[in-house]
Amino acid sequence: MRAALSLAARGLGRTWPNPAVGCVLVRGGAVIGRGWTQPGGRPHAETEALARARSLSGGIEGGGAEGATAYVTLEPCNHYGKTPPCALALVEAKVARVVVACQDPDPRVAGGGLTRLRDAGIEVTTGVCEAEALALNEGFFNRITLGRPLVTLKVASTLDGRIATATGESQWITGPTARAWGHRLRASHDAILVGIGTALADDPELTCRLPGLEDRSPVRVVVDSSLRLPPTAKLATGAGRIPSWIVTGPSADPARTQALTALGVEVIPVATDADGRIDPAAAMTALAARGITRVLVEGGASIAGALLGAGLVDRLEWFRAASLIGGDGLPAVAGFGVEALAAMARFERAAVRGAGADLAESYRRIPAKASV
Repeated sequence: MRAALSLAARGLGRTWPNPAVGCVLVRGGAVIGRGWTQPGGRPHAETEALARARSLSGGIEGGGAEGATAYVTLEPCNHYGKTPPCALALVEAKVARVVVACQDPDPRVAGGGLTRLRDAGIEVTTGVCEAEALALNEGFFNRITLGRPLVTLKVASTLDGRIATATGESQWITGPTARAWGHRLRASHDAILVGIGTALADDPELTCRLPGLEDRSPVRVVVDSSLRLPPTAKLATGAGRIPSWIVTGPSADPARTQALTALGVEVIPVATDADGRIDPAAAMTALAARGITRVLVEGGASIAGALLGAGLVDRLEWFRAASLIGGDGLPAVAGFGVEALAAMARFERAAVRGAGADLAESYRRIPAKASV
């Protein structure tokens, strides 16, 4: 199952709106087929693994996956879409046993795949490496059950939590290893999001530029309540090559909208608050409605504070340089109304690693019911 999970991880950032699934077929102690969800969400992992097993059999009688055990990281689908159900494919392949890491919460599946397998006389085991499988596809589960994507806030700061000097200088606080790891994070997410302040100050491309992963650049999203992003910005001029979306207010200027959409930018109007600021929950709902399951937030301080204040940040990826700027530097997170310790956004540390001269820290949000 851990091999199947490793295969599934290859699809992160490329399979939305579908989950990233892995499948390993074993017979007689040997692996006879492997598969993972392909870009765009299909073919599915089980279909890929079965096809490889058939190919390896060379047409020999009794070849393929007959009598094999299938290890699948998510319950096989049980509905007809653009492809037939994977549960049916496993039944028709005459596998003897299916081991499933976790159940699919999608109402179109939700136990139906397991029932179809059992009704066909196939032995089914569930819950193997369940925690790992749930963490892997947390974004997909969030979209199905909460109507929003998994949100990861990525920060590169000094030891005192500063992301720029008082004059706005920020390149580069962390070193090349940390920056490369940041690009690897981009490759595993469906979308990368920044606020309009960051977009105007840095004119970023927000692409993945790791050698060999250039085709893994996510959808670029700018939160821009008054549609200030100029048509000359890299995010606008490159929209025909890599999708660029702008989440804006409901009263966006028609002329600005037309100029940006002419370049291929998708303008997404959502609700704003009394001060005209984008409602963070509405923004995430709009992204989920378009199939996004995993969002990497890269700044700036205002958007980080807004998302933390709304309780929408699920994970932190914090790169910390061994340096200090002081109180006149720009903080990583703007204020979000914390007046008592009980209101703090709380996270638990998942990992700490050296990233060259810097430190890379991973955190997961502690659910409100578990906070102290």
